[in-house]
Amino acid sequence: MKRNKIVAMFASVAIFATTSAFAQTGPDEIVKTAATSVTTVLKSDPAILGNAAKLKELIESKLLPNFNFTRMTQLAMGRNWAKASPEQQSALTKEFQTLLVRTYSGALSNFKNNTIDYKPLRMAAGETDVTVKTVINQANGQGIPIDYSLEKGADGSWKAYDIIVAGVSLVTNYRDEFNTVIRDQSVDALVKQLQSKNK
Repeated sequence: MKRNKIVAMFASVAIFATTSAFAQTGPDEIVKTAATSVTTVLKSDPAILGNAAKLKELIESKLLPNFNFTRMTQLAMGRNWAKASPEQQSALTKEFQTLLVRTYSGALSNFKNNTIDYKPLRMAAGETDVTVKTVINQANGQGIPIDYSLEKGADGSWKAYDIIVAGVSLVTNYRDEFNTVIRDQSVDALVKQLQSKNK
């Protein structure tokens, strides 16, 4: 995956910074409303764009509540998820979340001059798993398609569990790496590897 696609992948997740006020709102409206508020902050507040600590704080306070990191980790683990104990699953989820937050923090500063186009949502009545399609327009004129997979929880809120950039899934992008470590070593070795990356 080219670097600009990776940057777009991580920077684009900022559009999910929202609050419980949108719990009963459709997934496409959540994306649009949140995008407007967050991109405004990123474009107008240099202190956030240039401050790693503030970017991390923005992600942790606004972004994390709107992602299902357990499911994201499960998807990234694939068949190896069932091989992990509950304790290992918890540790993997925590470390994978931290890894993604760190990566997002480094990429959000590149979002300043980007704009977002939204595609019409195709959603059947009562559907609880949908894809919201957008295009990130970069300053260089290149458009990158970004698809967001969201699911509706029992409380009526929508949470994202994957991001697909130009056909490449965020969570499955890690699967080969995770599978290799587990195959050659162990689940505990993967936990330690993620902990090392997060230091």
